[in-house]
Amino acid sequence: MPNSDRTANWSLVVPLKPLALAKSRLAPTASDEVRPGLALAFAQDTVAAALACSAVRDVAVVTDDALAAAELAALGARIVPDTAAAGLNPALAHGARAVRELRPDAAVAALNADLPALRPVELRRVLDRAAEFPRAFLADAAGIGTTLLTARADTELSPAFGGPSRARHRASGAVEILLGDVVSVRQDVDTGDDLLAAAALGLGPYTARRYSAVTAGPGPAPSAGGRPERGTAHGPAAGPEA
Repeated sequence: MPNSDRTANWSLVVPLKPLALAKSRLAPTASDEVRPGLALAFAQDTVAAALACSAVRDVAVVTDDALAAAELAALGARIVPDTAAAGLNPALAHGARAVRELRPDAAVAALNADLPALRPVELRRVLDRAAEFPRAFLADAAGIGTTLLTARADTELSPAFGGPSRARHRASGAVEILLGDVVSVRQDVDTGDDLLAAAALGLGPYTARRYSAVTAGPGPAPSAGGRPERGTAHGPAAGPEA
C-alpha cells in the first residue's frame, strides 16, 4: 500500500507503454517472448521501491496495458489510462494533471518505469534535494537522458523526456540534481549493457526472477535477497528505509 508517513509529500507519475512494444533496444539481449515480461518486471520493481520510499505519498502509472495495469495496481499504484496515446511526454503531462485533479497542491515527479535496481533510500535523497527547487531533474547513468523530473506544487511539470533530455530539461530551467551515491535512481535499462549494470547494483525481486530467462544474458539471476536496501510496496525489507 502507499506510504502513509506524514512526510510523504510526492506523487510520482510513472509512464509505461504497452508491454508488447516495450524495450525494443533489448532485442539483441532478450527474445521477443522475454522482453514484455522483463519490461513488466522492471516496472514492478520500480513501483514497489517507489511506494516503499518515505518521501512518496502515492504513485500513478499511466498505461493502457491491461496486464501491467492489473499487476501494478496490485502493488498499490493508481492506474491512469493513457487516453491521449500520444507518446511519452503527453502521457506524463496527462498523469500529472490527473494527480492534481485529486490533489491540487501535489508536488509531482515523473519517474522512469525501468529502474529495476531502485533503492527507496536513494530515491528519498533525490526527492529531498529536489524539494529545494521549483523544477529539478536527475540525469541517467549515461549522462544523456533523464530518469526523474520534479515540480513543486505551484509549478508545471513540463516534461521533455526522450533522447538527450538532460540538455532539454536544463535548458527549460529545471535544476540538475548533483548527488553522489544515488546510482540506483539513475540506472535505467534500455540495452543489454544497462541490464548488466543494474544487475551489478542488485536487481529487485521481480526482475531477478526474470533475469535467467534473458537468452543472451550474463548468467543466472542474482539473488534478490542479497541486497539489504530493497523494499516492497508494503514497506522496507530491512532497515529504517530499505
